[in-house]
Amino acid sequence: SSQRNLDTMSDVKLGLGTRMVLGATGGMGAAIFCHPLDVVRVQLQIDGGSSGAKQYKGTGDAVVQIIKRNGILRGLYPGIDAAFLRQWTYGSCRLGIYAFLLDKVNSTQAKGVAVPFSTKLMMGSVAGAIGSFVGTPSEIALVRMGADSKLPEAEKRNYKHVVDCVMRIAKEEGVAKLWNGATPTIIRATLLSASVLACYSETKIELNKALPTVFKDKEGIPLMFTSTMVASLVANIVSNPFDVVKSRIQNMPTPKPGQLPIYKGMGDCFVQSVKGEGPLVLYRGFTPAFVKLAPYTCISLILVDKMTKMITGKSAM
Repeated sequence: SSQRNLDTMSDVKLGLGTRMVLGATGGMGAAIFCHPLDVVRVQLQIDGGSSGAKQYKGTGDAVVQIIKRNGILRGLYPGIDAAFLRQWTYGSCRLGIYAFLLDKVNSTQAKGVAVPFSTKLMMGSVAGAIGSFVGTPSEIALVRMGADSKLPEAEKRNYKHVVDCVMRIAKEEGVAKLWNGATPTIIRATLLSASVLACYSETKIELNKALPTVFKDKEGIPLMFTSTMVASLVANIVSNPFDVVKSRIQNMPTPKPGQLPIYKGMGDCFVQSVKGEGPLVLYRGFTPAFVKLAPYTCISLILVDKMTKMITGKSAM
């Protein structure tokens, strides 16, 4: 009878809306744990940018200084509401659209034939690009609120919460400013989603085939955990340079009348950063970015997979 229940469950078809809600819920679970790492990463990446003096010696030093300055909650959780909003925009689209497309393509495949890796990369790219465009305003709010505590008193923007931040940017700097740095954000999200989601799906299949004695259960936590780690490493190597450029463009102060902006655009920021600080600047913040991406990927994908399995009897990805 348990087999019959599983068969009935596997007939349950989840719509795009339900998959997006599952994606957002998985993302929020991960955000609670990972948000402090994101705050530290942004502060490290903008440290010394636009020729300001460097404040932090490294990741550990940044954590100590931030807590000293603002305490744990205000120091490490500023903009957690923006992080949640980001999950309901970017996270829900990215995970929901990918799982939905994968399910649709899977149902057209012959029995036992896996979806090709190139198709998974394509679906991950589409999901990432759509999610990123929808989520860019919350991403900007997240960067602004995370970086605000580091600004000198006179330049602090003192946003009350994420809605206040988004409304004030639109009012004071124009609606277009909410999509500031959208190009590097969308390119980064497309690459990140393609590598994370496709590599996760593919690694699960390949590891189960190559090491069936180690990974006995196709839906087991050990297999999911190992696959998320592999996917996170690949994705971080691919996306970190765009991340540095994106953080610097989004945190760039609005030029005063008659003053030129620090960076003309994505390419200029890339060139100026490499010229001024050497090519390794593009991998600045790699450790906190990986340390954040790995548990975030791990928690969000396993939650989405497990919640989907509870409803349909099979994992989402």
